[in-house]
Amino acid sequence: MIINTGSRTDIPAFFPKWFLNRISEGFVYSRNPFNGDVYRYELNPKITDVLCFCTKNPRPMIKHLDEINDYNQFWFVTITPYGRDIEVNVPDYRKVIKSFKELSEVVGNQRVAWRYDPIFISEKYDLDFHINKFEEMASELEGFTHDCTISFIDLYKKVLRNFPEVKEVTIDEQLKIGENFAKIAEKYCFKMKTCVEGTLLDQFGFDSSGCMTQQVLEKAIGFNLKVPKGKYIIRDCNCLFGRDIGAYNTCLHGCRYCYANSNMKLVKRNQKLHNPDSPLLIGDVNDSDVVTEVNEPSYIETREKVLPLKRTFQSTLL
Repeated sequence: MIINTGSRTDIPAFFPKWFLNRISEGFVYSRNPFNGDVYRYELNPKITDVLCFCTKNPRPMIKHLDEINDYNQFWFVTITPYGRDIEVNVPDYRKVIKSFKELSEVVGNQRVAWRYDPIFISEKYDLDFHINKFEEMASELEGFTHDCTISFIDLYKKVLRNFPEVKEVTIDEQLKIGENFAKIAEKYCFKMKTCVEGTLLDQFGFDSSGCMTQQVLEKAIGFNLKVPKGKYIIRDCNCLFGRDIGAYNTCLHGCRYCYANSNMKLVKRNQKLHNPDSPLLIGDVNDSDVVTEVNEPSYIETREKVLPLKRTFQSTLL
């Protein structure tokens, strides 16, 4: 079974205590955001093939990595150079780069990937800005990961409501980004990827098959996976999304381009309903809830051992 912590919210940044409690107790509940159904997933390194994290700030989890040492992991860390006018509560990108490096040193650079996502163009954040910042970041992250995924902003209704002045990135702008980023990536030994962006940038050497494919996860965990055809595939890419244990409208980063938050008022209301001791991320199980236990096997072909973390973490930060 693949457990996904990050498609709906940022658990490492805002809910590390809750997540570690779930690891300690060996199970987690997840409420379906569309129909309210509740599912129970066992958290056990014998059947949990990989824990997938997507975060803009891994710092709160880094000192606790020994507590998930028995689990295979894959980390997607988003680092973008926008200011507080766009990413209201995201740490400065230089701090996130520092955290990324520490994370990579602990879990290994095969288990950590960089997202530069989403890309939008404005008077302040123009093409030259992105190209210059991307090279600055790539030079810092060289050797700490081998993969970088980019995507262009999607104008969902939620995004347009919270970021009405944003515009689509034109084809010409996408081509300029792709060509320049590819040259920078070659210089610093990154494999560039896109996800659900079509094949436009393949001409520059991009891999457009997806960002969290079976091949990506196999490389991260060091085992081959025998996942049933079509399982975990939920959109027009080859990514394996796994069982999502997050919840929408809970991320406090406050990014104006976010598709997972309707508005910050709702996010703050949900935060008040969070109980770190509950099996659910938000709220508790109601008397009317029917909990369905999901008995899903491991898809690892041969399970001789779980790969250990690269080293024991010793924080040098306050």
